[in-house]
Amino acid sequence: MTARIYQRPKTAMQSGKALTDTWILEFEQSEARKPDPLMGWTGSGDTQAQVQLRFPTKDEAIGYARKYGIAARVHTPPARRLKLQAYADNFR
Repeated sequence: MTARIYQRPKTAMQSGKALTDTWILEFEQSEARKPDPLMGWTGSGDTQAQVQLRFPTKDEAIGYARKYGIAARVHTPPARRLKLQAYADNFR
């Protein structure tokens, strides 16, 4: 059972940083998804893929994975750089 730990990125419609400070532990799929013959929806018998655990810090997420013997990969987001630009720069 493997998992990945990452910090939630902003959506395309989001300008602020709300809900981006939490860390998520998400289990990877162990079996492939297949379409349902009747409805056409995709699904699988893997119930762990539906589990998503949220933690306030990266260290708590890593500690949880170590405590329960979960092999986890940590994806650290790139540092955010603030690009300061004056309105007058548009007319140079």
